[in-house]
Amino acid sequence: MQGTDRRLMFHGMCLFVLGLITGFAEQHFANVRMGLAAHLEGVMNGIFLLALGAAWNEVKLPIGAMKIAFCAVLYGTYVNWFFTLLAAILDRKSTRLNSS
Repeated sequence: MQGTDRRLMFHGMCLFVLGLITGFAEQHFANVRMGLAAHLEGVMNGIFLLALGAAWNEVKLPIGAMKIAFCAVLYGTYVNWFFTLLAAILDRKSTRLNSS
């Protein structure tokens, strides 16, 4: 998997920038606190991908497991940011079922 480390770093920078853009738009979300959470998710997950990209050559896994790990990491970081952003836009608060 040649160049996987550079692709992880590229996606890390993309997610970092998405997190920064989310921070600029934070005050316009229906749920401002979730907007802050989405901003932090984007920035921190972007930095995580950058760090993982820097250490990726040291990971010793079979090729199949390496591909699965790569896809799982990208999926997890982007989806984490996206659904937090979606919660900020839609202002969905957790609801508890009332048994009484």
